[in-house]
Amino acid sequence: MFSIVETQLLAPDVKRFRIDAPKVARAHRAGQFVIVRVSPDGERIPLTIADADPENGTITLVVQAVGATTTILNALDVGDEIVDLVGPLGTPSEIADFGTVVVVGGGVGTAVTYPTAVALAAAGNTVVAVIGARSREHLLLEADLAAVCDQVLPCTDDGSHGHHGLVTEVLEELLESRTVHRVFAAGPIPMMHAVAETTRPRRVATMASLNPIMVDGTGMCGGCRVSVDGRNRFACLDGPDFDAHLVDFHLLQQR
Repeated sequence: MFSIVETQLLAPDVKRFRIDAPKVARAHRAGQFVIVRVSPDGERIPLTIADADPENGTITLVVQAVGATTTILNALDVGDEIVDLVGPLGTPSEIADFGTVVVVGGGVGTAVTYPTAVALAAAGNTVVAVIGARSREHLLLEADLAAVCDQVLPCTDDGSHGHHGLVTEVLEELLESRTVHRVFAAGPIPMMHAVAETTRPRRVATMASLNPIMVDGTGMCGGCRVSVDGRNRFACLDGPDFDAHLVDFHLLQQR
């Protein structure tokens, strides 16, 4: 059993959990995820590790209530327990001193970019975060990212905060105004596709986190199969990060 030690409502239907999981916290690296089962008869769901504190033995998960299991999970509070939590799983993100890096997060995908931003900053990079949501109340982790990034540029569809428009519009401006050495994107599949097409003409290396398509996290179900450079890959085993310029997003969006 894994105890919940802290919760926080970040946005409508989005909740942050700090969970006691010492072994996972010690082994975690940016980009990895866990498989969670809320109850003995519940389904297994993959969730990205948004943060880890090895000293206190806790990990952080950010959960959006979009189905039965995530709704049940988000109803839990401090003192409640999760039956199973396995990880860390997946291939860690490639972290190095690239130079100037832009992390692009859309919706709850912003929680995926956060540990990557932390690791990139620790490696010596200049890190700029571009985050997007429908409105100000749906923006996630702006203050958290501001604490580790050199710049945070929020975007909202309705113009209630930051840039009124798409994250790719801000990314385009960044690419025109400075040298960007690498881009990391996490969020809805159409958004990551748009990011890839924005960076492709400039040949800026771009990584896309395909965690939204993961199902069981073991590769057995085949639900996260994706074509990368013409070869079948599994997001949960070979990723979640892939070269965005090699991912067949057109095929992926037909699923």
